[in-house]
Amino acid sequence: MTVYDFSGKVAVVTGAGRGIGRVYAEALASAGASVVVADIDEAAAQAAAGAIRGTGGAAVASAVDVSRPDSARVMAGVAVDSFGGIDFLVNNAAIYGGMKLDLLLTVDWEYLQRFLAVNLTGALVCTRACYPAMQARGGGAIVNQSSTAAYLYAGYYGWAKAGVNALTQQLAHELGGMHIRVNAIAPGPIGTEATRSVVPESYLRQLVGSLALKREGEPEDLVGMCLFLLSDDARWVTGHIFNVDGGQVMRA
Repeated sequence: MTVYDFSGKVAVVTGAGRGIGRVYAEALASAGASVVVADIDEAAAQAAAGAIRGTGGAAVASAVDVSRPDSARVMAGVAVDSFGGIDFLVNNAAIYGGMKLDLLLTVDWEYLQRFLAVNLTGALVCTRACYPAMQARGGGAIVNQSSTAAYLYAGYYGWAKAGVNALTQQLAHELGGMHIRVNAIAPGPIGTEATRSVVPESYLRQLVGSLALKREGEPEDLVGMCLFLLSDDARWVTGHIFNVDGGQVMRA
């Protein structure tokens, strides 16, 4: 894997208390970035930030509800107050582990509104909170967490991720003039606790068997793409969605 040097950079990672977000936060800290570990579960965020500090990295925790603009602004303020600004934003937070499985036609309306407020518009809420600090630093980069579910039948989860893809492309144009790049990663099936709580084992075996690479992905499989998209190696890359999926989705 390419070794990146993010010394002097400040990254905000949402949903970083556990799972993929925590792996992203740890990788950024290992590359020298100062990291704001943001999560609605403050205890998990504190534990993750403490673990990073325990290995010599720089990290602080911030409780955040990404659906609420006031909460996202507090998160951005923590980054500025603690480390002097923001260079990178990783919009990873989502309702996924333990989510309800239902149809668009029958899912409880209030639950659906909360789901979309976190899984779709939450990325916009956090971007709106963080981009002024990024602009003040002369630019930066944003990575949104999408999913291959955006291209498949996956109910309201797939709908939300398709929206994240469109949001990524729109924000790339709105923020490009500020030298802020916006891209997204679309993982395939990743072996996390959240996935195991949602996807039936029998369906997961069938899904993995359909991949070109016959194994479930791991959070670490996503790290290289995330770091690349944040780095200057991707300085002319924006508005794109990158599948990291073991060959699940084939698009000509």
